[in-house]
Amino acid sequence: MSARASHPGAEQFLPSSRDLDALRGAASDCRGCDLFENATQVVFGAGNPGAALMLVGEQPGDIEDQRGAPFVGPAGAVLHRALADTELDTVPTFVTNAVKHFYFSRRGKRRLHQAPRAAHVTACRPWLAAEMEAVRPQLIVCLGATAARSVLGPDVRVLRDRGAILDQQPLIGKGPCLVTIHPSAILRGRDADRQAMYDGLVADLRVAASFIAGG
Repeated sequence: MSARASHPGAEQFLPSSRDLDALRGAASDCRGCDLFENATQVVFGAGNPGAALMLVGEQPGDIEDQRGAPFVGPAGAVLHRALADTELDTVPTFVTNAVKHFYFSRRGKRRLHQAPRAAHVTACRPWLAAEMEAVRPQLIVCLGATAARSVLGPDVRVLRDRGAILDQQPLIGKGPCLVTIHPSAILRGRDADRQAMYDGLVADLRVAASFIAGG
């Protein structure tokens, strides 16, 4: 099968009704790329349908793939702790991923995360765009490079652009965006670096909290 045939894109699978319930139901039947073949299930976004804050990650991990919900694994625990430390846990929030199926390689019984390819991100972008249109958040926070490039395009750089409210026109969605690291980067970091990396994530999220609060 050609790469083009294996990544036809999600657009044809979107329902005529674009509310979140309809989107979530339709996403379970998506065959827009080849990732559905090995993943347990689609992992659609979750949270407040009228959220002020939308958090976009890369893709579900092993635990998310099993449970069918985003950010419920170790990276999610880091994220939720950071949200609590910035009092963003009191803000209506919607969490999702740029890619809705888990991409992995097998090593014995283990399933090891693989970074999604650009074609996977492109194929899945209609779902993310539809989620943004349904939720209409005040601010989109992109967690990591895959999310940032899915939303803002290939020129964005996480370390260069992080922690600021960006006024560039996104590829999808409307309104301002903020870029920061993905919480999984903290888990992969050296023991000596993890606290500083976490503090940096919290500092970036404080910018988001200040923006949403209007100050």
